[in-house]
Amino acid sequence: MEDTHVWVMDAAGANRREVGRMDNRQGAPEWSADGRSLNFTVQERGSNRVYRQPVGGEGPALVTPGEGTVGGWSPLRDGRMVYAFTDRTGPAQLVISDPAKTGVTPLTTLNQELLAGRTLGRVESFTFKSFDGMEIDAFLTLPVETGTRSRHPMIVMIHGGPHGQQGPAFNSKAQVFASQGWASLMVNYRGSTGYGQKLADAIFGDQNGGEAKDVIAGVDAALAKYAWIDRNRLGIEGGSYGGQLTNWIVTQTDRFRAAIPTASISNLVSFNYMAYYHDYLAVEFGSFPHQKGLMDVLWQRSPIRYVQNVKTPVMLVHGENDNDVPIAEAEQFYIALRDVGVESIMVRYPREGHGIRETKHVVDLIDRSIAWYRRHFGGSPTTARH
Repeated sequence: MEDTHVWVMDAAGANRREVGRMDNRQGAPEWSADGRSLNFTVQERGSNRVYRQPVGGEGPALVTPGEGTVGGWSPLRDGRMVYAFTDRTGPAQLVISDPAKTGVTPLTTLNQELLAGRTLGRVESFTFKSFDGMEIDAFLTLPVETGTRSRHPMIVMIHGGPHGQQGPAFNSKAQVFASQGWASLMVNYRGSTGYGQKLADAIFGDQNGGEAKDVIAGVDAALAKYAWIDRNRLGIEGGSYGGQLTNWIVTQTDRFRAAIPTASISNLVSFNYMAYYHDYLAVEFGSFPHQKGLMDVLWQRSPIRYVQNVKTPVMLVHGENDNDVPIAEAEQFYIALRDVGVESIMVRYPREGHGIRETKHVVDLIDRSIAWYRRHFGGSPTTARH
């Protein structure tokens, strides 16, 4: 959970010092052509942008303006920057920014014909106070059609990490859901990056605790803000840690009509002894499971411990070659759900590791997700292209 920061030192390793004092997670740096500055990405409240930091001590300068996500980037000798940028309006495009001018100049118009025949759901940002007063950011992708008389389901899409973030940038799955008449809610719960070290540390020793309550508080805030959301047709899903939170949340409440955890942990104790990340929980909780009574804490915070409470139908998704979260985590939760009598299915994808990557598998999962939610939301789905 420690945010990375950019430092410099002499070639021999002496005189190490941090460059600047930005309290946010920073990416790998690259020297400017004149050797006077460093360029690096910074995660900020759901966006990922490039800053230029002079090594002489002046303050950092934003190189890539706008809300969204910078992918690959390359500085030019004249001070301009070429980079891939994803904003609210569509998938990534190559753009060029000039520090002497405002705004950016697009270099590509990829997917223009595809997007011209489709209506995108608008992405809105809002901030709410969670159960303990902590301010949390959320991003809602609206259905393509909303009206004062219509009611629309909402799907909570939880990011992984847990030390990651979501933001306003175009999200293809959220847009597919928008075409079905469904809203998608993303919550940057405590532990997320892009909000400084204090918020990143707020999850320490408390997995499936405060951050799960942040997600639920985000749902309540969205329902209060958007009267057209149908509180009786809510779905929930996530990948990796987002899948773990999905598993946990359906053991704590029955308000969700359907759930789709992907690459999820269900048993923190078994995960610790099967995964490649054997030191992961030791870092997140401050000791190994056999120390300080942590084994009991991990069991108390394991979704499978409370499987008897689940009422939500669950579609478990996992890659058969996942070494980060072994597939046994999904298998045991599936068996436990079936023992309880919960409607559940398990979808296994061959060759896949931690997450679904192959194109045909991605398409298949989207189709299965739509079918799963439609089955449990009921009502007439919005007709739109996706």
